[in-house]
Amino acid sequence: MNGTQGIIVQGHRVASGLNGNPDFPGGTIRMQIPYFKSLGLDLSTFYPGTLNIDLSPRVFQPIAPAHSFPRLKWHPVDSAEDFHFFHVALQMGNRVFDGWLYYPAPETKPKHEQSPYVVELLMPELPGVSYGDSVELSVPAAEGRFVGA
Repeated sequence: MNGTQGIIVQGHRVASGLNGNPDFPGGTIRMQIPYFKSLGLDLSTFYPGTLNIDLSPRVFQPIAPAHSFPRLKWHPVDSAEDFHFFHVALQMGNRVFDGWLYYPAPETKPKHEQSPYVVELLMPELPGVSYGDSVELSVPAAEGRFVGA
């Protein structure tokens, strides 16, 4: 496993739909879940939004995702995107949660650019989680690594 420290930060709130953008009713994750399921990845037990983790000064470097969905046309207007998923363990204090590091390939993501230092996680609902909380992330070394200072 390859790990790093991070801080929970607020994202664009598009994935969850909490920003109210009418182009993504209910959020992008709710819209994408049926497509991922039809391709073999069932995310129905996860919170329909992303947990954003700032890894500064480190970045995530993909190696071999557990799941890849190239050129997925999930939105009626926007261009197709490439999506990659990596197993991730999120540790908060003495609690560990398993989920996915959700990686829409930056070169195919038409909107909502993300800082290179921020990763998005798909996790079960995590009561009591707050912006500013410190966490530790781990991914299998064969799938990706955290690089930087």
